[in-house]
Amino acid sequence: MPGVTHDEAPLLGDLMPWSVAPLRPGRGWPMGPDAATLRARWAAFVRADPAERERLFSPSRSRTLHTAVAQLPGHQGATVPLAAASGACPDPVRVLHGPFDEQWLIPDHRLIDTARPELWRVAGEGQLFLVEQGYVTGSTGPAVLASAVLPDGRSPAGRPGRIRPLFRRPGGLEPNVAPGLLDHLSSALGQDVGAGDLAAWTLAVAEASPGGCRVPLTSDAGIWARGTELGRRVLALQARGDGTRPKLPGGRRPYVRAPLPARPAEVSYDPEEEALCVDAGRISPVPREAWDFEVSGVRVIELWFERRTAAGEAGSLEAIRPAEWPQTWTSELLELITVLALLAELRPLHTELATSLTTSADPGISTDALHQAGVLPVPDTARRPASVLDHHEEGPGGQFALL
Repeated sequence: MPGVTHDEAPLLGDLMPWSVAPLRPGRGWPMGPDAATLRARWAAFVRADPAERERLFSPSRSRTLHTAVAQLPGHQGATVPLAAASGACPDPVRVLHGPFDEQWLIPDHRLIDTARPELWRVAGEGQLFLVEQGYVTGSTGPAVLASAVLPDGRSPAGRPGRIRPLFRRPGGLEPNVAPGLLDHLSSALGQDVGAGDLAAWTLAVAEASPGGCRVPLTSDAGIWARGTELGRRVLALQARGDGTRPKLPGGRRPYVRAPLPARPAEVSYDPEEEALCVDAGRISPVPREAWDFEVSGVRVIELWFERRTAAGEAGSLEAIRPAEWPQTWTSELLELITVLALLAELRPLHTELATSLTTSADPGISTDALHQAGVLPVPDTARRPASVLDHHEEGPGGQFALL
């Protein structure tokens, strides 16, 4: 009997039942590719007179200069209305802004329309986020991406996915996994299976579909071992929480061959020279597979570059940006090229694994099998966040929040 077909494979939403919708910032200026720019924007905001401050802020139905909100969990931001805000900018934090694009965000709840506090409560050491990408017909990019920093969940194609923390509590406690699933997999495979193993397997085999991301499961220990090993290699490239920098072998590492201009406007690719052209600047060698790497039908490198060169509307806070292309951006671009090239090299292994799953004598573990085992359907409580408040959180106007 062949393995589980695509339609029989369980949905990721059933295997990791608690998910959170993407953040809705409401305004662009509190996020950017460098922290210094965010501090400059904040300084311009608090210097402004009341009328100018309101214009710069860009009010929405959810946030105005007078909206009272609680602190973001884990951050000591002020809770007085923004009309009275003063002082230094809250220290920006790293976030993942769509695929492979780590940016900075001012962690101030007053600035963000829908910040998803439940995510901030469980972020930090020991946490991993899987971000389900929006489905795009014909796209060959990954269906799920991993991040060690808090992701905003934005899809480059504008189609919202879901953010799935691997753990329901801070510090890597209480796996966000269907109750009984890890025990069922451990029994079927004859080995202990943990939440990290399931995450690695998901990164190796997840398949996008109009009805949601599906994750074929196997009871073949050999196939499982190949999949989790591949998934850990993917994870090491996508979520570099330990600060390691990936490297291509000598002779294949990308270098700046011609300096990037102070104010680049266009990026293109020269396939004959394997060069990334940033106006007159050149970086090579850049494998064609890195340049063509897509997520949700959008080229990752082009989107990354576009976000750093788009000029904000004149007179807006988003128009405050570096006067010249920072050297740190060049370093980040070289690292992005390296990551995409190394991920592209793993594609044949993904293909081989998918073939093994569909041709193996192992019948796999279907959605029906999980129902028969009592793993599915998951209880409603598993789809809701856990109660994790073990310390006071300041609410509006300095009052303590009650959860």
